[in-house]
Amino acid sequence: MHVGCTKGAGMAERRQFGKLRKLPSKRWQASYIGPDQIRHAGTATFTAKGDAEEWLNDERKLIERDAWTPPATRHAAKHAKGQTLREYAPTWLDKHRRSDGEPLKPRTLAHYRNLLDARILPELGDLPMTALDATTLAAWRDNLPNTPTMNAHAYALLRGILAAAAKRDPRITPPAIPGAAKAKTRHKVEPATLAELATIVENMRDRHRLAVLLMSWCALRFGEVTELRRQDVDLRRGKLRIRRAVVLVEGERIVSTPKSAAGVRDVTIPPHLVPIITDHLERFAQPGPSGLLFPADHGGHLSQSTLNGKPGRRRIIKGRIINESSSGFCRAREAAGRPDLRLHDLRHTGAVLAAQTGATLAELMARLGHSTPAAAMRYQHAARDRDKAIAAALSAMAEGGVS
Repeated sequence: MHVGCTKGAGMAERRQFGKLRKLPSKRWQASYIGPDQIRHAGTATFTAKGDAEEWLNDERKLIERDAWTPPATRHAAKHAKGQTLREYAPTWLDKHRRSDGEPLKPRTLAHYRNLLDARILPELGDLPMTALDATTLAAWRDNLPNTPTMNAHAYALLRGILAAAAKRDPRITPPAIPGAAKAKTRHKVEPATLAELATIVENMRDRHRLAVLLMSWCALRFGEVTELRRQDVDLRRGKLRIRRAVVLVEGERIVSTPKSAAGVRDVTIPPHLVPIITDHLERFAQPGPSGLLFPADHGGHLSQSTLNGKPGRRRIIKGRIINESSSGFCRAREAAGRPDLRLHDLRHTGAVLAAQTGATLAELMARLGHSTPAAAMRYQHAARDRDKAIAAALSAMAEGGVS
């Protein structure tokens, strides 16, 4: 194949099929003589020369298969049907903002992209959004893996994207599937009792005990705890300043602001923790105002897997049965008789403890860093349920003749 090249913007590069032209904008324009003996150009220009060449190859294949129609005709027909979900989703991700007007957090953005790539686009991506009716979405949802929480997230994301697209194209009507945005909770959290919490703390490594205490008594998130620094601890005022958190984004730990604007807060330290914090600062925290309270052995941030440890298990190696002991939080919860308890459940425990003191909904929201009442209300309900259990236990004692 003979290809004649000329240099400079505006000059054409001739090929065996079609022609490439580099424009003054440094973008590439592709064109060719079609079966109708008319020159047809692409409906868009290309940033990369390879993309322009690929478009010419695709056009040539259409001609060879006798499936060709003019590019402009195909472009008009495509837009008459409307954009596909695959075409519109990147625009939505770039322009979507949180309720406070700020861009999406890196972790949220990565989560949305994962949902699109793994659950939404493979089946729905190439359909025009005008074709995504209730029947189509119901069939899509039925084919998703049996992971209710992720499926609920995927449906909520899809609804959000379609709702935004509908503002630009009234032919798009985001269908509603009742209950699809909610997942049935598999793990019902039973908060730890004070005795169980004391046993858990006692069975943690010395340097990690305060982390468990802060996640429970101060109801902090793990990411907030692991980013705490000396400068965030004000023992004179009895406050923890929550200004940052560590999040895991595509396997990399990054420091970000808390989950929501409400997450930026000062949390009052229960007085009984002050001497424990003082001792921890002397023994385990890094030096200097920016020193981490809970550094990893290598000096960086403590990972959740390190704090959590591993459950005990039995392995068979070369015909021998090896019993591996549990470690970290897994070992501590077993000692407390609570193998069902997860690290994040410590925050739930702290929230219920705060609710049991009679804290108002607004007070709970401020302490926990919640931007909406719904989550805080769950802890109030849990506290009421706990009070019922206490009352029942008192009645049982009275009936048993215990005074």
